[in-house]
Amino acid sequence: MINQQLLTYLEAFISEERKQRFIDVLEERTTYITVAIEDVFQMHNTSAVIRSCEVFGIQEAHVIEARNKQTLDKEIAMGAEKWVDITKYESSSTCIASLREKGYQIIATTPHANDCLLQDFQIEGKTALFFGTEKNGLTDTVLNEADGFLKIDMQGFTESLNISVSAAIILQNLTTKLKQMNVDWGLTDEEKLVRRLDWTKKSIKSIDDILTRYDTQS
Repeated sequence: MINQQLLTYLEAFISEERKQRFIDVLEERTTYITVAIEDVFQMHNTSAVIRSCEVFGIQEAHVIEARNKQTLDKEIAMGAEKWVDITKYESSSTCIASLREKGYQIIATTPHANDCLLQDFQIEGKTALFFGTEKNGLTDTVLNEADGFLKIDMQGFTESLNISVSAAIILQNLTTKLKQMNVDWGLTDEEKLVRRLDWTKKSIKSIDDILTRYDTQS
């Protein structure tokens, strides 16, 4: 359970405008769609995908680092890593198993499969979108485990888009579709409070000292 008393105490250290901004943004957040990024070689591309998640209201992202361990490029993410919950994995199979346990279908984004174009894709339950490396795409592990495939319709000579561009296009399309559906796509009240507390802590520079003072007073 969220410590409502602590949240109220900490929110006194941020402006009313920032507090209301958190509330408004959380109303548009979802975990109904999530994103998994598999072994992307170029760090700035992972960071850009995380930024797209934040922009389009995707609250959780999953980063698989089997071969390419990296740190998010904060200049590209533009602070988005503060507002998106990021879970890291050492293998794709571990990530897939974790997401399946939470009820997600696995959808592989790839220009090489003709199963479903983006404009025709229907969201049927909680969906985890997997994006692969710039050069080779998704691994066989993901492709073999996928419940479906999704691609962006392209009319030119170029076969594929940069991963960060693909993610932005797909997320904008699917989050728009999702919010038009008659499903409970938003965060629960408890989930919103958890994020409000986390975001409030991240917004206070001297948070450690303030938490110590709170503990002393409690």
